[in-house]
Amino acid sequence: MGPHQRRTSASHQRRAEFSAGAAILALCLGVGVVVLLTGMRPYIPVLAWSALLVACLVGVFFAAAPVTDRRIQLASYALAVLSSWALLLTLPGQGMLVVILVVVAAVGTYVVPMAAVVGVVALNTVVIAVHAWAHGAGVVDYVATPIFYLFIHLAAVLSTWSLQQEARMRAALEQKTVELTAASVLLEDSAKTAERLRISRDLHDLLGHQLTVLNLELEAARHRSADSAAEHVERASGLAKKLLGDVRSTVGEMRAADHCDLAEALQRVAAAVPSLDIWIRVETDVEVDEQQQDVLVRAAQEIMTNTIKHSEAWTLRLDVARQEDRIVLTGVNDGTTPSSVTPGHGLTGLRERVELLGGTLTVTPRRRFTVQVDLPAHGRRAGSTLEEADRA
Repeated sequence: MGPHQRRTSASHQRRAEFSAGAAILALCLGVGVVVLLTGMRPYIPVLAWSALLVACLVGVFFAAAPVTDRRIQLASYALAVLSSWALLLTLPGQGMLVVILVVVAAVGTYVVPMAAVVGVVALNTVVIAVHAWAHGAGVVDYVATPIFYLFIHLAAVLSTWSLQQEARMRAALEQKTVELTAASVLLEDSAKTAERLRISRDLHDLLGHQLTVLNLELEAARHRSADSAAEHVERASGLAKKLLGDVRSTVGEMRAADHCDLAEALQRVAAAVPSLDIWIRVETDVEVDEQQQDVLVRAAQEIMTNTIKHSEAWTLRLDVARQEDRIVLTGVNDGTTPSSVTPGHGLTGLRERVELLGGTLTVTPRRRFTVQVDLPAHGRRAGSTLEEADRA
């Protein structure tokens, strides 16, 4: 395969959720515009009421967005709740504006505990009842309207909460799938390596030994043979040496192929993450042994898992390149970046693996979250071991 490799995931579910959120914001904006266009004049200046509408939508957006600072989320949600109440209470009629209160309550499931969301629903119902009472609604309307909207609130909140639970379970399943796939790739590679080594040892120990003995016997026979047989013995000796060289060459090639293709291994692990667009690029001059490949696959697994759990990213890029005498894997995602990083068990274990091979692990949270694994590249090829041992 070439140095540029691409794997685009089937992240349609997340894109559909994003589109649904954008559509809900557009709906809320449309409701506000319709209220003004139908001639329902608020008790405050239209410009001030429009500013309240914009503030409410901004609050909803930042409350639902995966921002880094928890305080920003809470402040944005408080802004959305208070401005939605102000929007309703400053109008002479309710119209469709209660839809905004329903949306604000549903967004609360992303920000605050469920008990707090229930509290918001209760307060929204009280605001709706107060508005109906203040504008002289009849007894039936005064009772029926808040109850009707209470059920709508509960339906919206429970539906949103269920979708969140499904998303969490899907993310957890992806994490486990990535771990299992990485383990499967490494176990498969280890089994292939063990089989190659077993065959190479058998070839060298059995056939190689026999050819060596044959060569020695022919050497002895050459000195004891008559002159007429010397030419034939010389040819046999040459053939034996050639066969022995072929065996050594074959064993060397098998040892050189002791690892599976790194790009293929990374592609297989990436295929277990359907919620991300993962781009993989492995330079053609990158050659790694089994231990290095093990660390690089584990590093890719940890990068993918952390991206799923923490970043809310759409795209992840993994680049493996040779930089002089180093092999460098770089993982970059386009998600949110934390202000600081506290290494968990995954990153700590990965750092230990990397350092055992004389490498370094660097985590950079600024701009785009970046994880870099730097390993020393081997100067000699994997197939040279047997030949050096034989010469020794």
